[in-house]
Amino acid sequence: MSARENILARIRAANKTANIDDVMDGAVADRLGSPPISALPKLDWESEVHFKLRCKESASSLDEIARIEELPSAVNRYLSKNVLPNKAVCWPEFLNLSWAAEGIQMESRGAIGDDKVGLTGSYCAVAETGTLVLLSGPDSHATTSLLPETHIAVVQRSRIVKTMEDAWRLIRGEVGSLPRQVNFISGPSRTADIEMTLVYGAHGPFRVHVIIIDQ
Repeated sequence: MSARENILARIRAANKTANIDDVMDGAVADRLGSPPISALPKLDWESEVHFKLRCKESASSLDEIARIEELPSAVNRYLSKNVLPNKAVCWPEFLNLSWAAEGIQMESRGAIGDDKVGLTGSYCAVAETGTLVLLSGPDSHATTSLLPETHIAVVQRSRIVKTMEDAWRLIRGEVGSLPRQVNFISGPSRTADIEMTLVYGAHGPFRVHVIIIDQ
């Protein structure tokens, strides 16, 4: 028996546990399956209203549309207002919209260093903190929200939940096994590490624009 095996055997003996399967079949599995909820603050506010407020406090801009077909027009409106490039990358779910009619050149792929604008969906959003929740996957490239200077995110109104605990509960119930990345985005990237001066775009986008959609 090696020194490592000897140490592990002594730990198992002290804990009266034969192997990891015994642990996973017991208390650990129970905790993962039914995670306890810590004490929560008073949540006597309406989710959508609070989400919009927290987005603005986090320096995210906002827009609202009724239908997905209105998205190209909303994106064009934002790009024009902020004098931004009319070229962007997006998740596949948005590629077949009428981008050309709005004069926007849209590609569906993961972003690279030269891309200035990225358009993504979102899994859900957290009203308490104004946070977007994005899950990575083959059709939801993480780079599209992280590399471009401007991140435009589409949020379904019905997927705005109150708390982070609600978001995790939704993920566990619908997704099961977690993807490689779960990204939480609360406004543009920023830091005040250097001389307490607030700098945007330090580790990600300079701008975050949230478009809330009914359906």
